[in-house]
Amino acid sequence: MMITPVHRFRDIERKPEYLQPEKCVPPPSRASLGTMWFIRDGCGIACAVVTWMLVFYADFVVLLVMLVPSRDYVYSVINGTVFNTLAFLALASHFRAMLTDPGAVPKGNATKEFIESLQLKPGQVVYKCPKCCSIKPDRAHHCSVCKRCIRKMDHHCPWVNNCVGENNQKYFVLFTMYIALISLHALIMVGFHFLYCFEEDWTKCSSFSPPTTVILLILLCFEALLFLIFTSVMFGTQVHSICTDETGIERLKNQRPTWEKISGWEGMKLAFGGAFSLGWFNPFSDLNCKSPELAEAAAAAPASAIMTQEEIEQFLARDVAIQVLHE
Repeated sequence: MMITPVHRFRDIERKPEYLQPEKCVPPPSRASLGTMWFIRDGCGIACAVVTWMLVFYADFVVLLVMLVPSRDYVYSVINGTVFNTLAFLALASHFRAMLTDPGAVPKGNATKEFIESLQLKPGQVVYKCPKCCSIKPDRAHHCSVCKRCIRKMDHHCPWVNNCVGENNQKYFVLFTMYIALISLHALIMVGFHFLYCFEEDWTKCSSFSPPTTVILLILLCFEALLFLIFTSVMFGTQVHSICTDETGIERLKNQRPTWEKISGWEGMKLAFGGAFSLGWFNPFSDLNCKSPELAEAAAAAPASAIMTQEEIEQFLARDVAIQVLHE
């Protein structure tokens, strides 16, 4: 049996401190891990807070500037209910996208014991990330903000203060969809309100003074138009990535697929957790379709295919993929 280094197409810093085996301590047990995932990044937290504040501002203008002063009670109730329902679903989707583990690979599992437990087959290739000392599954990438390797990482989004990956892509798609819908709804209501105020007395179409009303409506119109364009584009690119089974990083790197693609409708069912239902649009529903862990996916191999202690140490000390071959 021999060990052959395989060229890597990964962005990895080749620093000696990342390549020392003693740096790779065993990962903590599941019992010691908290249940909440949260990234402590100042920029991401600020962006998330701004997102919520902008939604609250839009709700304030829609309710207190346009709907409450309206004389049409049915119009106000219907539009107020629709807008607030969509806004609630948007914030719930944002909350789930931010606090859901996107598919982080266990940190520090590139240990001798874990590699021995994999019982690598002849010809099987495994990767080690020197930044977080993890065995990388296929299609996983390291995020410098989350400081973890993320399975099927699409990108890191500061607006949700999290990576968009295998486990939270559904919530990110729902977030962009609901924000686009409330932005479009707000623009339509602003248009109707301007027409109504031009035809009527400005002092009667709002509980605020005419100059204040105009400024609030213009700011809402600018916000809604900006976010409608941005979230519509993001929604389209995410659905395209799901349907083509190609993440944003893989598309930017023009990476040749080494995996069996699950495209089209099957990809949508995998991303949204099952067959089409109202649960697709529910940010509170959990995903049922999970990718198997690397350790579970690795089947038992003959004893002759298992790496020796010396070979494992060589693996831990090198920034390469190791392929186990028979002589």
